[in-house]
Amino acid sequence: MYFAALLARTEDGWEASDTELDDVETLSDLTELAREASVDEDTVVVYMEQEDSWFAIVRVDGEDDARIYVSDGAAAARSSYGEILTKEILGTDRDDDADDLDALDLDGTEDGEPEAEDDGDDDGAAADAAPSGPVGDRLILEDLGVSERDLRSLEPGDALSDLAEALGAAEVLETVR
Repeated sequence: MYFAALLARTEDGWEASDTELDDVETLSDLTELAREASVDEDTVVVYMEQEDSWFAIVRVDGEDDARIYVSDGAAAARSSYGEILTKEILGTDRDDDADDLDALDLDGTEDGEPEAEDDGDDDGAAADAAPSGPVGDRLILEDLGVSERDLRSLEPGDALSDLAEALGAAEVLETVR
């Protein structure tokens, strides 16, 4: 079960709304959803959480690229929405070109020479695995009063309330919960 909320900054403070992620399949979809909630291309903070397992913050400022923070990369990578974010952060959403290069025989052996036997280790899968713990932009909310240390200390389940409090949006958030 996922929960998502949007906090859009306005001249008068913050506006909060919960949102459905049903139509979100890519980071671009999520960014567009945030931009639709924006007032005058101001800051929008998207909060996503999965069952107290992990949370993510996606920040969109006008037409700038989205900035992302995920509280636990490994946990998020095992879920559909989290996988979208961790792939973006870690750059593991590669084109098929890398697979094409792997298929080429570039080991220097000539026809007729035996190739080295595969030892069964798959270092490629380990390299693509998302690390346990926080990944992404740890300074994502620093200019809004949430330091890296504060962000890293948040726990899934309580993080949205704590963030809303720090941003001064707790009251408007409660109206949509």
